[in-house]
Amino acid sequence: MSEKLQVEAIQQGTVIDHIPAGQGIRILKRLHLESAGKRITVGMNLPSQNHGLKDIIKVEGRMFTEDEAHQLALFAPSATINVIDDYEVVNKFGMQLPDTLVGVFPCPNSNCISLNEPVNSYFYISVKGEADSGDAQVKMRCKYCEKSFNKEVVVGN
Repeated sequence: MSEKLQVEAIQQGTVIDHIPAGQGIRILKRLHLESAGKRITVGMNLPSQNHGLKDIIKVEGRMFTEDEAHQLALFAPSATINVIDDYEVVNKFGMQLPDTLVGVFPCPNSNCISLNEPVNSYFYISVKGEADSGDAQVKMRCKYCEKSFNKEVVVGN
């Protein structure tokens, strides 16, 4: 007999679904969700028809900004964001990598001017290979020192 578990619905807030398995905690920390004082539900290693396993995060009473969605796309490019109002999905959209990312991650080049001057870090983002395949590589090029880095070097593993 198959038993289906349900997670309590939220009245208003955001649900991040289809997060690659194991990335949910990383997203919580990156977006500082655990310290926001909002009720959060996290599901990890849940079955997914498209991805095998997935994580899911529900944040009650908080809508995500565009900058946060851009950060999320670096960790979970296949994720979807569902905006909830009065227990209904009022907007649903997929993640999309931004062309640029400003002031989010420091440049890994210790000689970069952005580390010592009062300027925000600034990266140009590009994808090498097919975005939908597991072979795609996200590259981030610093506007100031012009060095290119694999995404993992800039954002960590």
